[in-house]
Amino acid sequence: MEIERINDNTVKFYISYLDVEERGFSRDEIWFNRDKSEELFWEMMDEVNEEADFIMEGPLWIQVQAMDKGLEVTVTRAQLTKDGQKIDMPDDIEERRKMFSSDDANTADFDEFEPVFDEPDVKKLEFTFAFNDVDELLPIARRLMYVPIESALYHFENKYYLHVSFDDLLHSEDDVKDNTSIISEYLQSSPLTIHRLEEYGKEIFKQDALSNVLYYFG
Repeated sequence: MEIERINDNTVKFYISYLDVEERGFSRDEIWFNRDKSEELFWEMMDEVNEEADFIMEGPLWIQVQAMDKGLEVTVTRAQLTKDGQKIDMPDDIEERRKMFSSDDANTADFDEFEPVFDEPDVKKLEFTFAFNDVDELLPIARRLMYVPIESALYHFENKYYLHVSFDDLLHSEDDVKDNTSIISEYLQSSPLTIHRLEEYGKEIFKQDALSNVLYYFG
């Protein structure tokens, strides 16, 4: 992990997805599993504290930017006014993309923790694909190993169904087109909705289906 001390109140660090995996986390986990993302974040902050002598006190502003091969995280200790109420927000607030927070009272005083902005209203784009054998997912899982896609796997009426969803916070329209095109190279599109699969189908993997298929069948 690369650490850069910007000033007395701000530190920036970069962690590759390879480093993330070596620490025991998957790429899907850090985007879609809140507990795992928080665990990774505070593990990294412990390392930052040791190497950059950055003490976590009071409210923190946290910016996480997804890069091609890893994550760039900027952490700023928010400054309070003399009355102890108003927090001066970082200048680049409009560029904030994702927040981590923690319920662990031992790491910081989270009664004073203030988010940069309310969690955005994320739009979901969902797709369902049908196929005959789980092994057909393996080449897809390998090609999309490092793409943060929500995926679920069901069995219904003698066929398997892969349901995937993208959100507009992490994926551009081109990202969605590119990734669904990869899946379409191997599987057939299906009109079945996730609601019907959940109600009538047999659940195999409710989440992280592609990662699980690669782990158990790859």
